[in-house]
Amino acid sequence: MDEYLKVLAFAAMPAAGNFMGGVLAEVFTVSDRTLSLALHLAAGIVLAVIGLELMPQALEVNLPWVPVLAFLGGGVFFLLIDRAIDYVRSRFGGEGTGGSMWSIYFGVAVDLFSDGIMIGAGSTVATSVGFLLALGQLPADIPEGFATIATFKNKSTTRGKRLLLSASFAIPILLGATVGYWGVRNGSDLLKFSLLAFTAGILLLVSVEEMLTEAHQRPESNWAAISLVSGFALFALLSVYLE
Repeated sequence: MDEYLKVLAFAAMPAAGNFMGGVLAEVFTVSDRTLSLALHLAAGIVLAVIGLELMPQALEVNLPWVPVLAFLGGGVFFLLIDRAIDYVRSRFGGEGTGGSMWSIYFGVAVDLFSDGIMIGAGSTVATSVGFLLALGQLPADIPEGFATIATFKNKSTTRGKRLLLSASFAIPILLGATVGYWGVRNGSDLLKFSLLAFTAGILLLVSVEEMLTEAHQRPESNWAAISLVSGFALFALLSVYLE
């Protein structure tokens, strides 16, 4: 049970980052250029999580083709979720109505749920792995929380409701951590690493198709590419010195 409580504590870190981003959206008006830099930084961190922590370990199992298939499955799963979000958005009338903000909320909730699964499953491999994965997601979730609450703010949702929605993002990530921990705790290494690879497939498309695409819809800066590389380098340092 002590190990499970540690997992919940790890999962609370990115949840707190997401909430912090929502609070920043309430307090400050951040420029599009600054948000673009933040999204590039977050994408760099997520790509480092995939390339330095998740996939290298997943490919060390006896049957590496299984995690590779799981990785592809994660990408397909993301595409299905993305289609579902587009369907909900179109059903509610497109970008100009409240349907858009709720589909964004749902998309963030799914992303946080997958983060929780990754942290929970990673913690069954080693406590340090779960901690690193949580630490890597923390700065990535701040701009995500900011963008979500800023969208609700632009739709004139009341502040009390916005704060409640921001706090509610803790539910999917804690639920995901619980599923990831107890679901594979007594499973084989192949199962654990396949689940991590599945999550990596989701995160790859989230970082490229969502974060970077969103960032490129805003004014570009010469620092954007540096911000992306800096995010990758930051997690690389954390991975080396906190391992």
